[in-house]
This record gives sequence, C-alpha cells and structure tokens, in this order.
Amino acid sequence: MNISQEILAKLDALRNAVAGLPAAEGLRHLAAEFSGSIAFSSSLGVEDQLITHYIFEQDLPIRVFTLDTGRLFNESYTLLHKTNQRYGKKIEVYFPKHEAVEQLVNGKGPMSFYNSIDDRKECCYIRKVEPLNRALQGVQVWVTGIRAGQSGARQDLQLLEWDEAHQLIKYNPLLNYTLDEVWDTVKALQIPYNPLHDKGFVSIGCAPCTRAIQPGEDFRAGRWWWEDNSKKECGLHAK
Repeated sequence: MNISQEILAKLDALRNAVAGLPAAEGLRHLAAEFSGSIAFSSSLGVEDQLITHYIFEQDLPIRVFTLDTGRLFNESYTLLHKTNQRYGKKIEVYFPKHEAVEQLVNGKGPMSFYNSIDDRKECCYIRKVEPLNRALQGVQVWVTGIRAGQSGARQDLQLLEWDEAHQLIKYNPLLNYTLDEVWDTVKALQIPYNPLHDKGFVSIGCAPCTRAIQPGEDFRAGRWWWEDNSKKECGLHAK
C-alpha cells in the first residue's frame, strides 16, 4: 500500500485528536472537521444503531445510509422505519442496479450464492459493493460500525485507517468496544434494535445468507455458514 506522506501526517493528527475519546465525542470531532464529506454506512445491526443514535441525537452533519440488497429480513425493514420515526430523520437507502440484478437472477437463478464462493461474492458485489461505491462518492471519511471482536480478520484494524480501495479515511468508533458495552448502552438509551438479535442473530445481513449462532460459535459463524472459510467478508471492507 502506497500512502503519501501528506495522508500519513493527516492520519496521525486525526488519531491523536480522537485517541481516548468516547465514540460520541470522536464522531463530533470528525463531523466538525469534515462537514459535508463524512458518511456512515449502517447495516442496521446493534452497533450501527448505537452510532446512528449518536449522529442523530447530536444532529451531526454526517450522512447516514444503508444498503437495501432486496434480500433483507422483514425485521430489518421494520427497524429502518422505526429508526426514522424515532429520530425524525431519514436514513438514506441505496439499491443495487436493477439491470445487474436481473441479469444475475435470470442467468444463474435466485439462489446462485449457494453454488460457490465466487458466485456468492458476485451476488455480494452486485447487491452491496457497487451500491456502496456510489454511496461513498465524494466522501473523505467513512464511518463504520466495525468492532475488533467481530472476527479474527478485524483484530488488526485501527480506530482510524486509510482505505486504499476507496481512497478515503475509515473511522471505526466502536472498534475497541465489547459487545456487552454496546448492548448496555443501547438498552440504557432505549435505542431501537432488530428483534432478531434476541433470537441468536448477532450479525444480520441478507435473509438467505444469515442464521442464528449457537453458544460458543464464532461471531461470524451465522454468515455464509455453508462456506468452509474463516475469513467471511462480503467485500465492503476489503483492503
């Protein structure tokens, strides 16, 4: 990865500025510095609901958007509606390009993602990655709900890092939070969350690709569970 000295200096300054700050304060600091060019991508999971709360409650100039793949759980759509109602604001929704979806489904069927990892990644690209790329156009700072404890692949991430694929700064305000810390705050503030979490769904994506996990299973075990692959990612956070 070739990062310019200017970007490295900027990252170092930002890291020093937000180091040790609670997520709400870190978001406030970056929103002030990057007003109009900072955006948060929400999957409507419990971590993302907490970040959305911090953004909306503080009326921060941070765009909040989500990706509607066309294959979400009904509970996710209900939560989207409840969240908009709760805060009196709108989470922007980005859809995949219908031509690409039509070509995929007509060519390979509605369940092609079960066929192979390549076919699954193709579906993820069409329904998630391409819309994300459009949503991030013009953005200098991308806020995510990633936590280090979500998977082994996320253990080495930093609070602020350079995203080479999208050519922007990525901010992970909850990176060092535990799941218990997130839940304690969400319940204390009575933030709406997806009821599927109460049924063992710790990571909620598309309905055909997500299941509840059993006690002792890895956090990401419920995603693409038919794949024999420990690094389960859809491509949104590819380096």
